[in-house]
Amino acid sequence: MSGWYEISKAKDGQFHFVLKAGNGEIILTSELYTAKASAQNGIESVQTNAVDDSKYDLLEAKNGKFYFNLKAVNHQIIGTSQMYSTSQTRAKGIESVKTNGPSATIKDFTV
Repeated sequence: MSGWYEISKAKDGQFHFVLKAGNGEIILTSELYTAKASAQNGIESVQTNAVDDSKYDLLEAKNGKFYFNLKAVNHQIIGTSQMYSTSQTRAKGIESVKTNGPSATIKDFTV
């Protein structure tokens, strides 16, 4: 089963999306957007950029955990991964985003 996107509304009225793998695990989380259309544009940006290795920033948190950001052509962060215990599991997370990112399935929980 391939992955999908979910658009939700935060308590403060802003919108965000997550990319989920086929097993339902969240593999990428967006920033907050004031407009739903901006969140939808963010999804389109993930669909476009997910397959490009050069769009991933590999990072390490202060607590020693590993994570990544997916960036757009303009270098804006589109989404951030969960925290991983090793750089190898982070690499698997990136592969999952590359596999599931092109998905056209969007579940809208804002309506």
